[in-house]
Amino acid sequence: MNSAPLSHDPAARRKRMREHALELRERLPAERRERLSAAIGAHLDTLVGRLQPRRLAFCWPYRAEPDLRPWVQAWLAAGPGRVAALPVVLERHAPMVFRAWTPGAPMPLDRHGIPHPADGEAVEPELVLIPLNAFDDRGYRLGYGGGYFDRTLAVLRTVAVGVGFEVGRVPDTLPQQFDRPMDWLVTEAGVAKPRA
Repeated sequence: MNSAPLSHDPAARRKRMREHALELRERLPAERRERLSAAIGAHLDTLVGRLQPRRLAFCWPYRAEPDLRPWVQAWLAAGPGRVAALPVVLERHAPMVFRAWTPGAPMPLDRHGIPHPADGEAVEPELVLIPLNAFDDRGYRLGYGGGYFDRTLAVLRTVAVGVGFEVGRVPDTLPQQFDRPMDWLVTEAGVAKPRA
């Protein structure tokens, strides 16, 4: 049986890791993802209750990511003056901006088919819930390869909380020079501070 030789190119290895993590996540049945998302929400209650942000950003679920919308709606309803925001890509190679989101707000699709607030003032979140495709115990993550969050986190003073399913955990994401580790990791298994 012939198999292709393993590449030593970090970019190729990271691409394979990303694709494998996405495949595993997308194979999870919808009902299981819903249960796992609810468990993640319970762990977010603990972490966010401890950190007490007033402005929080999250991502619209894409490609079978955890659906945090019910949790965010409950968080908004539980305290006056809270603001939830979604990321918006204005320029391809620039940091993203965040705009306030409320349930039922008009949400056109961006070029990737992801709903986003079409207008509104920018919000600077104190905490950002960032999707994890593949991730490691040091808090490094693989997104979709566009570098949007890396550029954004480089200019934003915020707490970065990686949120994902355990199926995406890998021994090492092979972080690159500009990758920033998450401050916290939250999965269905619990809340963890990345190891140094």
